[in-house]
Amino acid sequence: MNELARYSLKEVATRDGKEETRVWIVIYDMVYDVTDFKDKHPGGPELIEEYAGQDATRGFDEFGHSADAKRILKKYLVGELVEEDKIRNRRKKNEISIDIEEKSRTRRFLSILCGKFAK
Repeated sequence: MNELARYSLKEVATRDGKEETRVWIVIYDMVYDVTDFKDKHPGGPELIEEYAGQDATRGFDEFGHSADAKRILKKYLVGELVEEDKIRNRRKKNEISIDIEEKSRTRRFLSILCGKFAK
């Protein structure tokens, strides 16, 4: 079994498609070179370009990709994030989750206080 190459988020960021570089994205701590798929993407290349050189996990999940899309993605796997960046990503995701929960509680409180849903 071949061991996957490990890349930092900093290294991935240099593969943003600018200056004729390849286009890499990160999904669930795995690094994918999607350069050759970009123009084939059913949603258009702009969606991939938006996340070029970045962690695209959130966007990937929000769109709700099919099992076929996940199978296709495996073809473009080039490596995984270094452990330090995996940990950093988890912390960031937890902070986002806590922030969303706090906003939700605040909205519920304001809703009760004002008698209607407050944005």
